[in-house]
Amino acid sequence: MKSTGGTTAAKQRAARAAADRVSDGMTIGLGTGSTAAHAIDALGERVADGLDIRAVTTSFSSRMRALDAGIEVIDLDEAGGGIDLAIDGADQIALDAGDCIKGGGAAHTREKMVASAADRFHVVVDETKIADSLSHPVAIEVLPAAHRLVADAVAKRGGEPTLRTAERKDGPVVTDNGNLVVDANFGTLESPRSLAAELSSLAGVVDHGLFVDAVTAASVGDDDGVETIVY
Repeated sequence: MKSTGGTTAAKQRAARAAADRVSDGMTIGLGTGSTAAHAIDALGERVADGLDIRAVTTSFSSRMRALDAGIEVIDLDEAGGGIDLAIDGADQIALDAGDCIKGGGAAHTREKMVASAADRFHVVVDETKIADSLSHPVAIEVLPAAHRLVADAVAKRGGEPTLRTAERKDGPVVTDNGNLVVDANFGTLESPRSLAAELSSLAGVVDHGLFVDAVTAASVGDDDGVETIVY
């Protein structure tokens, strides 16, 4: 695939490839971010044509977009943990391993909950998000009182922690859960699985953006088409 710089067309092609896998009666998990938003829009068009689905959303923004698209939205509890397919974007994905990093939209905790409840987890990206090995900073959602504790623990493990600051407001980013986000740059990840386990074990960590052994399919779009890999 040729480099596109993450065009809207590339994102739309990836999103529609996943949306086309949705059928009547399904409960769908809807992620957060620009590419996931295109999937919501594509599903909204299908709902307008008669598709019967309901959705569990991962953030306030994805909930509002789904409602605006005419999609019935329910809570995770209402789904009974039974989600047929979750569709979401990623900040970076290692296609060979099927592992990815999420959290650019600070919704990774809810995204991981929804993905883990789903029978299938379909990641949609443009080709700029592909990497041979994961190296994107890992978003860590932390309890406000623990952000320094977690930052120190990240530094001891060789990472560079940064408390994420908000745009167009003073202070840090606050998640939909009322927590803060520490972005941890570890460089190229030699063992994403081991790092994921270590981060999960830290006191004060709610969840992190490493999704290991979770992806069941990935659609990668560019300006010419889309390729879907099934794991």
